[in-house]
Amino acid sequence: MSPLSKALTPAQKARKAKRITSNILVWILALFVVFLTVFPYFWMVLTSFKDRLEAMAIEFRVFPEVFHFDSYYALGDQDPSFARAMLNTVIIEIAVIPIGTFVTALAAFAFAKMRLPHKTFWLLFLMSGMMVPYAALMLPQYRVFSQIGWVGTPLPLIIPGLFGNISMMFFFIQYMKSIPSALIEAGRVDGASWMRIFVQIMLPSIFPAIAAQVVFWFLGIWNDYFAPSIYLSGSSWVTLQALLALINDNMQRMPDYPLVMAGSVISSIPIIIIYIVCQKYFVQSLAASGMKE
Repeated sequence: MSPLSKALTPAQKARKAKRITSNILVWILALFVVFLTVFPYFWMVLTSFKDRLEAMAIEFRVFPEVFHFDSYYALGDQDPSFARAMLNTVIIEIAVIPIGTFVTALAAFAFAKMRLPHKTFWLLFLMSGMMVPYAALMLPQYRVFSQIGWVGTPLPLIIPGLFGNISMMFFFIQYMKSIPSALIEAGRVDGASWMRIFVQIMLPSIFPAIAAQVVFWFLGIWNDYFAPSIYLSGSSWVTLQALLALINDNMQRMPDYPLVMAGSVISSIPIIIIYIVCQKYFVQSLAASGMKE
């Protein structure tokens, strides 16, 4: 028995034992949650290396008897190919996110730092659009896009996004409130225009928020199935998730679960890489957005 443990009173020993027990229970719960979160992905990866019969077997088996790569090779035989669908999705991402993020940040800057008449009303008016479900707008939008010949092209997925994102704008507004207005006033005293202040002062200051929100927007476009299935059905511009759904629909008579799992594994790799690279910005942006001047 150590001298320190002898010096502890019975009450202190009880508190120490209670703290150790609590830590053990927390770790057990955390490991259980991690298992529930990671195991489905782990099982998906291993299933992609099974053959079709083994994946459909009634007996549950995590690891394949023999690792097969046929499902990954078969993705190139799809019409359109998996690589083309991934390229289409990347084109939409590149076309929408840079311009849309810049426009959103510019609008947020106007609401957060500029003196505008009735800006609270207009902010609430814009945010009220978030309460309208997309299903209510789907038919009118489809008829408009069909009349102007955009159906079957990626334009319905690109053009609306160029005008910004309301939820992202609200996040930027909260983040910009943590940036001292003295920086803006100093820029105005030096004769800088509002656009120059925005580009040279505000954009670098909100970079963590931009990085975090770009990740969310990237995930939204990357995992979007609903809009591409409406506007790009039967088109060569089909996106990644729409192609995976098409493969799944074609499996009704001849199920090929390893093929779908292989496509899901490949489609998840960019998401994992982007999250690992940008994860530090999540904490920074959330911490700063909760601060006020």
